[in-house]
Amino acid sequence: MFAIFKRDIKSYFKTPAGYIFMGIFLCASGFLCSLSTLQAQTCDVSSYFQLLMFAYVIIIPLLTMKSFAEEKRQGTEQLLLTSPVSLWSMVLAKFAAAFTMFLITIAMSCLFFIPLGIYGEPNPGKILGCLIGMILIASCFIAVGLFVSSLTGNQFVAAMGTVGLLAFLVVLGVLDSYMNSRIISAVIGWVSIYSRFANFTYGIFDLSAVLYYVSVCVVFLFFTVRIYEKRRYA
Repeated sequence: MFAIFKRDIKSYFKTPAGYIFMGIFLCASGFLCSLSTLQAQTCDVSSYFQLLMFAYVIIIPLLTMKSFAEEKRQGTEQLLLTSPVSLWSMVLAKFAAAFTMFLITIAMSCLFFIPLGIYGEPNPGKILGCLIGMILIASCFIAVGLFVSSLTGNQFVAAMGTVGLLAFLVVLGVLDSYMNSRIISAVIGWVSIYSRFANFTYGIFDLSAVLYYVSVCVVFLFFTVRIYEKRRYA
């Protein structure tokens, strides 16, 4: 498992993929942070993180599109399937590598809060709550990206498929306010990734939201394992 993790981490820095992801993430987050805080003359970071969530829909697929699709394209997928590691270990190693890249990048983006601390008085609880929420959401998005990547050998198709699925999951929360039916609204609110982020923007640690995000992550990782179980025994 560690060998796969180590190889994937190295591949992010040996190829342009990792640098492209980090560059786009930092540029987008820097622009959104400036737009929603400094230019708006406020220290409230909740708007910044909400905007960043929508940016995730396009940015996260850049991180996950090559995870399995590249293995299939290069013909190294069979080596993974015949390696002496369980499928769960293989998938978790891929997930851990992508998630580590994300953590490194979002840690770097926290430097954008320094001007807020110098020229204003930001709420540390809100910042921490939003960061925890965004990390949990990113774990879900990465798991979704890995699942889509496992379905195809084309990185572009994997990226576009992930964007479409993530956009659907996020937009559900926006559509909630336009629903007249209480039943439909309740179902959308329960499924929506966006709606469950609200409490984190107030600095509230929502345990039910944490369980939901972890569950979504585990479900999509399970789907990915099932895909490779079928291929291993086909």
